[in-house]
Amino acid sequence: MTKIFVYEYLTGGGIDPELAGAGSLADLSALIVEGRVMRDALVAGLRELDGVQVTFATSRFETPDAGDAHCMAAPGESMTAFVARAAREHDYAWIVAPECDGLLLRFHDAVGAARWLGCAKEAIRVTSSKSATAACLAAHGIAVTPAVEPGGLGDSVESPARYESRWVVKPDDGAGGLDTVVFDHYAEACAEYDARAAAARNPVLQAWVEGEPLSLSLICRGDGAELISINRQQIGLSGGAPAHPASRIVEFDGVLVDQIELSGEQGRTLDALARRVARAIPGLCGFVGIDVVWHPQRGPVVIEVNPRVTVAYAGLVAARGSELTRALLAAHGVRVGENMSAGRSGAACAKPRQSMQATFGVRP
Repeated sequence: MTKIFVYEYLTGGGIDPELAGAGSLADLSALIVEGRVMRDALVAGLRELDGVQVTFATSRFETPDAGDAHCMAAPGESMTAFVARAAREHDYAWIVAPECDGLLLRFHDAVGAARWLGCAKEAIRVTSSKSATAACLAAHGIAVTPAVEPGGLGDSVESPARYESRWVVKPDDGAGGLDTVVFDHYAEACAEYDARAAAARNPVLQAWVEGEPLSLSLICRGDGAELISINRQQIGLSGGAPAHPASRIVEFDGVLVDQIELSGEQGRTLDALARRVARAIPGLCGFVGIDVVWHPQRGPVVIEVNPRVTVAYAGLVAARGSELTRALLAAHGVRVGENMSAGRSGAACAKPRQSMQATFGVRP
């Protein structure tokens, strides 16, 4: 029997007022619905597999159903200490946490690489920063929206000003579109950036890319990546603050999975892009999401990379069942049921794995 611990930060006690910092409470509590959706999908997918015993983390605000295997932090116990303790009681830990404030990195260290079901530490470090991700991908010739300093646009033909007239200010390590504001005027965006920087809020200033918002769902392994779904993101812009009438607040309203055929022209372009991104960021492993905007002239522009399960996973596991979960475990070298391996795999994603083409119909 393979014992797996599932911890989702928001539902697992991470925003409990007795345990969380003020910043986490203010910024992340709005994402708790999405957090629960991801946690429940992970737990449901694992329960469908023979040979797997799953326990999930909860908090004092939730009453799990009778018979659910769950655990929670002890009074006064920090989240990292709790996760480290629970991970030691299981063979593996599957962690879902935002990248902000280095949370996902801290949980990686708490669990340890041998039990970690997810991306390698260096891949998490790069993708936890929107500016670092953009710089890394741009260095590999991948279209991105680079981070710019106020007043530092320049006159290069590759300057984002060549394409865009709106600007976005957001946390460099934010999640879920939180605290993301779009400005019609560059000067106002710069002023907002400067105000956040002065308050040590770690902002990033980028061109707002017009086009169709998409997300790519990948299964990554040591020998490459396979695009399994192209999803449409439901993103809207609401009215801004009275002090900035020419601004808009970004609102994320969910994702629709399997919206574009992988075998079509657009699908093949995005498949090639996903593979290039995976090569550019070594250590991506298991489920990875890439946020992309399909620009009318530029084509696909990468916005960010999520080194963890995203909301799209819930829709995909509902549609595809246990085979998706089994494939993700296999990407980490974890075999369950009839093909159960005899030990902990550790850095399984550094090893070549068999293609999942037959399972998902993905091009080799």
